[in-house]
Amino acid sequence: MQISYHGHSVVKIITNDTTILIDPFIRGNASTDLKVEEQKPEVILLTHGHNDHVGDTVEIAKANNSLVVAPNELADFIGWQGVNVHNMHIGGAKQFDFGKVKFTQAFHGSSYVTENNEIIYTGMPSGILFMAEGLTLYHAGDTALFGDMKLIGERHPIDVAFLPIGDNFTMGPEDAAYAVSLLKPKIVVPIHYNTFPPIAQDPQVFADLVEGAEVQILQAGDYVKL
Repeated sequence: MQISYHGHSVVKIITNDTTILIDPFIRGNASTDLKVEEQKPEVILLTHGHNDHVGDTVEIAKANNSLVVAPNELADFIGWQGVNVHNMHIGGAKQFDFGKVKFTQAFHGSSYVTENNEIIYTGMPSGILFMAEGLTLYHAGDTALFGDMKLIGERHPIDVAFLPIGDNFTMGPEDAAYAVSLLKPKIVVPIHYNTFPPIAQDPQVFADLVEGAEVQILQAGDYVKL
């Protein structure tokens, strides 16, 4: 399995001959190394409906006949735009050919803002557990700290966790470091920071606070060292 980070909350996984993109926010994302026209994923996983997470999903999915897996209302919204979708929801899991996907809770919002400033409700925000090749990845999406992270870690021993540290809209470094103590991943990668001024952070501050896990601070395009 190859796991790479591409700025903001964008993660790419290559496993079982399948390329998977999580939250492919590319255009408008100054921190990414990706180009929309070069992405050819078979699968896109979405945590919630905010524009900086849905990103370029529809364009990429239409160009590649990608399967988009998302929480129910968000999947409906994406599907109405002519995209192949699979609806899921928090607590639900499904074994696909490429791996197992399970949605977890997240404490945040979920809506999409159109070009006409119309706000489309897209259901509950979520995190994602992805399991393949004997590894378990946890992408927390956008979330505050919550106590049931301990339960997530106990029920699904986590090899790699992607946690937001940007503060303002999500956990900051201190809360994210405490989340690590609840989740107990082997490796943790900070995400969702420095893309916009309100979420400017020094990831080393987070790393210095973490105990009991290996922190990998990745630049866009870097691979997780498993």
